[in-house]
Amino acid sequence: MESYVNDRFGGVKPKNSSEEALRRWRKLCSVVKNPKRRFRFTANLSKRSEAETMKRTNQEKLRIAVLVSKAALQFMHGVKVYSEYVVPDEVEAAGFQIGADELGSIVEGHDVKKLKMHGGVEGIADKLSTSTTNGLTATEDALRRRQEVYGANRFTASKVQSFWVFVWEALQDTTLVILAVCAVVSLIVGIAMEGWPKGAHDGLGIVASILLVVFVTATSDYRQSLQFKDLDREKKKISMQVTRNGFRQKISIYDLLPGDIAHLSIGDQVPADGLFISGFSLLINESSLTGESEPVYVNAENPFLLSGTKVQDGSCKMLVTTVGMRTQWGKLMATLSEGGDDETPLQVKLNGVATVIGKIGLFFAVVTFAVLAQGVMSWKYHEGLLLSWSGDDALQMLEYFAIAVTIVVVAVPEGLPLAVTLSLAFAMKKMMNDKALVRNLAACETMGSATAICSDKTGTLTTNHMTVVKACICGNVKDVSSSEGTISLCSQIPDFALKTLLQSIFNNTGGEVVINQDGKLEILGTPTEIALLEFGLSLGGNFQAQRQETKLIKVEPFNSAKKRMVVVLQLPEGEYHVHCKGASELILAACDKFIDPSGNVLPLDRAAVNHFKDIIESFASESLRTLCLAYIEIGNAFLAKEQIPVEGYTCIGIVGIKDPVRPGVKESVAVCKSAGITVRMVTGDNINTAKAIARECGILTDEGVAIEGPEFREKSLEELLQLIPKIQVMARSSPLDKHNLVQHLRTRFNDVVAVTGDGTNDAPALHEADIGLAMGIAGTEVAKESADVIILDDNFSTIVTVAKWGRSVYVNIQKFVQFQLTVNVVALVVNFSSACLTGTAPLTAVQLLWVNMIMDTLGALALATEPPQDDLMERSPVGRTGKFITNMMWRNIFGQAFYQFIIMWYLQTQGKGLFKLEGPGADPTLNTIMFNSFVFCQVFNEISSREMEKIDVFKGMLQNYVFVCVLTSTIIFQVIIVQFLGDFANTTPLTGLQWFLSVFIGFVGMPIAAVIKLVPVGS
Repeated sequence: MESYVNDRFGGVKPKNSSEEALRRWRKLCSVVKNPKRRFRFTANLSKRSEAETMKRTNQEKLRIAVLVSKAALQFMHGVKVYSEYVVPDEVEAAGFQIGADELGSIVEGHDVKKLKMHGGVEGIADKLSTSTTNGLTATEDALRRRQEVYGANRFTASKVQSFWVFVWEALQDTTLVILAVCAVVSLIVGIAMEGWPKGAHDGLGIVASILLVVFVTATSDYRQSLQFKDLDREKKKISMQVTRNGFRQKISIYDLLPGDIAHLSIGDQVPADGLFISGFSLLINESSLTGESEPVYVNAENPFLLSGTKVQDGSCKMLVTTVGMRTQWGKLMATLSEGGDDETPLQVKLNGVATVIGKIGLFFAVVTFAVLAQGVMSWKYHEGLLLSWSGDDALQMLEYFAIAVTIVVVAVPEGLPLAVTLSLAFAMKKMMNDKALVRNLAACETMGSATAICSDKTGTLTTNHMTVVKACICGNVKDVSSSEGTISLCSQIPDFALKTLLQSIFNNTGGEVVINQDGKLEILGTPTEIALLEFGLSLGGNFQAQRQETKLIKVEPFNSAKKRMVVVLQLPEGEYHVHCKGASELILAACDKFIDPSGNVLPLDRAAVNHFKDIIESFASESLRTLCLAYIEIGNAFLAKEQIPVEGYTCIGIVGIKDPVRPGVKESVAVCKSAGITVRMVTGDNINTAKAIARECGILTDEGVAIEGPEFREKSLEELLQLIPKIQVMARSSPLDKHNLVQHLRTRFNDVVAVTGDGTNDAPALHEADIGLAMGIAGTEVAKESADVIILDDNFSTIVTVAKWGRSVYVNIQKFVQFQLTVNVVALVVNFSSACLTGTAPLTAVQLLWVNMIMDTLGALALATEPPQDDLMERSPVGRTGKFITNMMWRNIFGQAFYQFIIMWYLQTQGKGLFKLEGPGADPTLNTIMFNSFVFCQVFNEISSREMEKIDVFKGMLQNYVFVCVLTSTIIFQVIIVQFLGDFANTTPLTGLQWFLSVFIGFVGMPIAAVIKLVPVGS
């Protein structure tokens, strides 16, 4: 079956599946009882096509807008523009001078003419009653009034469906509809023949069973939908820096309003439409909105920023103009949200299993009905009554038809693919509590198969709380972890060198030192920037004074490809300096001079280079991150469009930044190793720092290889095939190195690879990996959007928790499949063989519906929501080629099914003698004992299914409240059905001894299951 399902349903990947593959498997699902329910958690392909059409339209709109804007610029050059705009009354009454529609048309239409007409960016800011320096005046009343005029920055999301919608969808099951029709006919014929209420018992029994199935199913589905809604809400928790009331502060992007001053940096997603105020080297990727891959430079000449686009490089301050559903991104997101998530490979595979078994069940149902009907027809033929039909005959045929339909209900395991969704929803909710936010449903199950993890160092293996603890300035190496060390360093640095150092620290930074609302100094920026700025302040520097003293001419922000940040400054005397900082070896290689202890600038000879290299190695061997700071004087003229020099720098000094290893990482790495998962560190840091941290974490062993990115790039394919299995650390790696390593591991070594990333340049590797893990704290929005799971606490231990939950999902679904296929096989074979050999079916329609509910909805609830056991991480990973329905599962299924079938057959043939049943009540009593024994076989088999290979199935059972509740409610309902609902369920009350024997027959299945598990099977 596995190969059959793989051939037909194996085309869907964990992510980035083609539309053709998604459409193909849907067509192959021929036996579907309830399409609305079966395909609820699958992608809406028509809505996706709509979104793609919208993207193409946006691309064309923007292309035309840019052309018109260029023409307008040429036409307007030197021409005075007069405003003909009339402010709407409601806008003016609220205290503003420009309406939402006008703002939307300016930015979305790239309308330079209108922008100039309104006085440019400053003019728009005035009309929005805001300041490009201090931002909005954020009183509650003012914000509410602004929101009433311009709207909120929220997209129209699909509404939460009510419980009754799920009831209605559950009622659309074809087999249940047919059974309902049978019930109505049974009611009419029964009442006509036997009167009320006796004649209504059979019909009402079926109706009650249908309603019970429908309400239990709807309740389960409704709870799942609420869980997914909660997760969607978590995914949307994005905050950003804005200036309000003159203070920098973090707010949710959903609280942004027109007039807000937003601060954007590399890797951010533009949260609303807006206008560029100021910034450097701002490169915007508009592909998410328009499909156009070529990035666009945004500056004072082209100041238009569109919501949903990404900052590929640079940074800026932006005036928010249009929000929410007034933006093209808002409309696109509303359509995309209806497109839904891709179905997971496991969902698709189990749809395939359900289809195969459904076809078999349909065949058995038809044959069963034919055999039962043939018995009646044959009897009537021999009696010469073929053309004479009584109400009893009609009811008999109707009951046989209902049994055949109910066999289809039981045989088509509709719950299989839905159990995947149930298990994933449960796991995702629990993982949220464990600080992991799943963005892509398939990532849960894929993570369970992971064989390799490529992890960042900074912030993932380390705490990301950085401090400068050592510094070499002007040749003086000092421990600066205490104030005494800093004071000592200050006293030894010449004034000229100290001034240059502070100039470099406070100007060449992506961070800021601001006064917060409490009147205290607050440092904003990445942990590295914060560490350097704290160091600068401890040296007696003043951030604001330094920034006011010089003028920033050009900025090249840091990214992981260049591994450096560079700024061009104009000093008060008019002279231009370039300041550069970054990876120590790279910056040192760009230097040809250095400042000596006396403050003299000397040539950087071989001895000096070796001295600095020794210092870098000494810092790195202490697990310190090293950064080199350098500068160059470039005379009295520099234009922003000129290239920044790449050599000829003067080395100011080297700093060593301490970033301690996170507690628990070493243990987590050991857990991964015992689970058969190889952990590799891929970092942009110095190789010695990387090796020291990797040894501390337990990643680098004596047999392992540590390699630098440039060396890795130069290797031939043959060398890489020999080298990659041994690589444990890759230092000074570029994003492309990480991407290539992941690609080789996946394609050449067939590994299932999880990759962590936080920067914009990590997006290709996150996209390429089987599971992309983005950092929730340090990660950029671009990285998070490319990821499948967001690690909310940036902790490696959380990644191990995700792997454990992934394995738990996979194993839980295997348990449920084993349990459900056992019930399928027995119910089919018992009813079919009985119909063929005795002309009667021991299990009635009502009883089969109850069995269906035990094995489908209740079984899924009990087995698919088991929490992960610690021993999961002691097994080998499934990998890419592992079977889902294993030989071990087939052994358990057929072993248990054989026992149950033998018992049922024995009871049917020898039961009357065994229980000493005589008289007219013998048959109903025997059928009730068979039904009761069959149900208790499933109850105990459910307990046995908790472990597929271990004998001890009780471990942790009482801690799983869902399992205990399902089991308890099943037993209580069974007692009620047998003892009190006889007329409706075709049962008769049983004696104490009969109850004991029924339960005992079920219980014996457990030791038999234990014995079966001892039978060895091949892999």
